[in-house]
Amino acid sequence: MEQRALITVVGIDRIGIIAGVTQTLATNKVNILDIRQTIVGEFFTMILVADLKQSVCSIQELQSILDEVGLGLGVKITVQSEELFRSMHRI
Repeated sequence: MEQRALITVVGIDRIGIIAGVTQTLATNKVNILDIRQTIVGEFFTMILVADLKQSVCSIQELQSILDEVGLGLGVKITVQSEELFRSMHRI
C-alpha cells in the first residue's frame, strides 16, 4: 500500500535548504513524487509530495529527523500524512 505524505518547508532563504531536505529524504528511502518551491521576498517555501512505501522510517520518525534538519537549516519542516491532510480539508 502506498503511503504518501505532504512535506512543507518554510523559512528565510539561504543556500542548501533544498539539498539538505532532499538528501535527508534520499537517505531514508523516501521518494519525491512532486516538488514545488518558491521564494517570496526573502522567504523560502517548498511543498513536496513524498512516497514513504520503501522508507526505513514512519511518518513520526521522519518528522523527528526533519525537525533536526530544519534546526540546522533555520527552517520549519512539517510532515503530514496525505490521508490525514485530505480528511482535515474535506468540505
